[in-house]
Amino acid sequence: MKILDLGCGKRKREGAVGIDISEDTEADVIHDLNVFPYPFVNSEFDYVYADNIIEHIDDVVKVLEELHRIAKNGATIKIIVPFFRSVYACIDPTHKHFFTVRSFDYFDPENDFNRLYKYSRCHFKVDKVVFDEGMTHGLIGKILTRFANKNPIFYETRLSILFPLNTLTYYLKTIKK
Repeated sequence: MKILDLGCGKRKREGAVGIDISEDTEADVIHDLNVFPYPFVNSEFDYVYADNIIEHIDDVVKVLEELHRIAKNGATIKIIVPFFRSVYACIDPTHKHFFTVRSFDYFDPENDFNRLYKYSRCHFKVDKVVFDEGMTHGLIGKILTRFANKNPIFYETRLSILFPLNTLTYYLKTIKK
């Protein structure tokens, strides 16, 4: 399995090809992720990690289109971003984008957003969206996270302003014709 760690920084995942803009990282490939195309061939990767990088990039749609190009059909794209209500979304002055539970529905052909708004021709199946995956919380935080993950739209629209969680993790599957 060939894995890409997009914006790997100094924590490149073992066994992955790391790409980052900075030479002061563990990256195998030094490249500005705002410059297209990325230096990879079509359908090269089985799995792509994008851990807290997408919110820093200029054009999310172009990045998704490029990931679609370099990922194999059925590849998993794991994207981790700060939840838009989290203090971590706004504390970093280099963040350019904010994300909700449904931010990637525009790429899923099974979703009404994709049918109504044709921002891109590339398609991904949104397999799952998880709040605060892998984070440790006290008892109340665990209960809130479990509730948010079972009722994401209700949590986001009704409760998140009072009880904001920190991150969203999206699991997308590449769909190629």
